[in-house]
Amino acid sequence: MRTLSTSPLLSHRNAAGIATLAATGLLIAVFAMQYIGGLAPCSLCLTQRWPHGATLVLGLIAFVPITGATARRLLLALIALSFAVTAGIGAYHAGVEYGWFAGPTACSGTISGNTVEELKRQLMAQPVVRCDEVSWSLFSVSLAGYNFLVSTALAVFCATAAFCGAENFRR
Repeated sequence: MRTLSTSPLLSHRNAAGIATLAATGLLIAVFAMQYIGGLAPCSLCLTQRWPHGATLVLGLIAFVPITGATARRLLLALIALSFAVTAGIGAYHAGVEYGWFAGPTACSGTISGNTVEELKRQLMAQPVVRCDEVSWSLFSVSLAGYNFLVSTALAVFCATAAFCGAENFRR
């Protein structure tokens, strides 16, 4: 009988490959939506991409055959942390989009001023795409919400592989 610790899916090398493919797929999807679909990102959308890029780099290093089991396990833990960071940013962004809490004033604040010049300056400083507006959704879940859901699942998967994976598992 196979246990969680001996599952080939949770081997450090396989988990690193899955994480790398997932990060690559997510980045390809958002860049395709941006450059092919014309869906411009806000500043929080761009911030969510950085941990995926870090995951991609860490995953490629972990997937290299010369990387030792201990190093691969550490890299998987860092990948899990990276997915958790982007999941947190995604949760915050989704909360801003749905009005659960206030977002950064740079991309979701209100404009107010005493003079026309002050209003004009604030208007010109506002980004074209606002963080508090849902640009795209499916089943009432925004892209930030999907990033939260997918990245949380990947963080749990990578953490499980790092700490309970087949290689070097000790009780």
